[in-house]
Amino acid sequence: MTDLLPAAKLGHVTATRRQGNAASRVLSHQDFANSRAEITQWEGYTPTPLVSLKALAAHIDVAEVLYKDEGPRFGLGSFKALGGSYAALRVLQRQISAQLGQDISLAAIRKGEFKEEAAKITLVSATDGNHGRSLAWGCQRFGAPCRIYIHAEVSEGRAAAMRDLGAEVIRITGDYDESVLLAKKEAEENHWFVVSDTSWDGYSEPPRDVMAGYGVMTHEICNSLDQAPSHVFLQGGVGGLAAGVVAGLHQHWGDRAPRVVIVEPELAACLFESGRHGVATNFAIQEETLMAGLSCGEPSGMAWEILAEEASDFLTIPDHIVAPCVRLLARPLGADAKIEAGESAVAGLAALIAARQDSELSAKLELNSGSRILLIGSEGVTDPAIFAQIMGETDAV
Repeated sequence: MTDLLPAAKLGHVTATRRQGNAASRVLSHQDFANSRAEITQWEGYTPTPLVSLKALAAHIDVAEVLYKDEGPRFGLGSFKALGGSYAALRVLQRQISAQLGQDISLAAIRKGEFKEEAAKITLVSATDGNHGRSLAWGCQRFGAPCRIYIHAEVSEGRAAAMRDLGAEVIRITGDYDESVLLAKKEAEENHWFVVSDTSWDGYSEPPRDVMAGYGVMTHEICNSLDQAPSHVFLQGGVGGLAAGVVAGLHQHWGDRAPRVVIVEPELAACLFESGRHGVATNFAIQEETLMAGLSCGEPSGMAWEILAEEASDFLTIPDHIVAPCVRLLARPLGADAKIEAGESAVAGLAALIAARQDSELSAKLELNSGSRILLIGSEGVTDPAIFAQIMGETDAV
């Protein structure tokens, strides 16, 4: 087997999994059912492709590589379209219902029956790009003002996309975690409402709704398969995507659910450190990773509750294998489908290929010729300028 990616040494921690029921307690069957009932009614909803990369699977000697391509999701290019916008609608529902003293349905707000009330409720969040775009899109649809806080390294292309959706974008000089703190502070001072995919003490409803929204994606995957994959490689970040997917897979497959492998940039490895220490652990980011959507130093407490019980392995990958992996999807092997993916989308695939190029790590992860691996292609081309740099193989990446 010829190597598809440059040589790379991956960090690996075998987790000591806690015992518990977080995969059904933190996110219930009803949470997922509610989000699915609402989101599947949205204009433009259609399931995204689950692509079998047969030539790639044969090359790395596994039975199957399944790639859930979230690039087409609602025209926003990312799985985040399922989370931030749904959580925004739920915040509006709670606030308008409280103001009017009656239960208001999600459908009524979606249909514009409470535009005046929604227009007085400002929603805010910090983002690396995709969550903010989802929130801005939801606010535009539901009629609420939107403020998005971004850190110094968020590309101007991603900032412009949020402005184009009507959001007011505030750029700070610090990192992602500092933008989270500022969003919380200014929301409290101005009686705005934070819609975050990260939970903290006393703040859990919007992050739960965000993860529940991601369950739509997992439901689409499970409905299209007749057997569970053996492994699922999931991007890290704050952990919301991973936890939402893991909970959905656990609820659907039970004891047959796949082995969960969490993948992060070595430059932003908060879940890796959490797995190493057995407790939610912050990571001090010193340098920004190319995988902008995964540049998070503080795990979500709610997400960690699930991952502490369900994740078997934590991996870190170096940035230098990311661009070659993006190019590999865009210029595929054999008859595999051509997929245009963003930098954060390929973390799981890059880790899988690198692991198969390392016999010792493959053995630790129990990867072999019979393995069937599920990957979440979490974003398409959300920043065309960065994608063009990657495909041009310039020094910029």
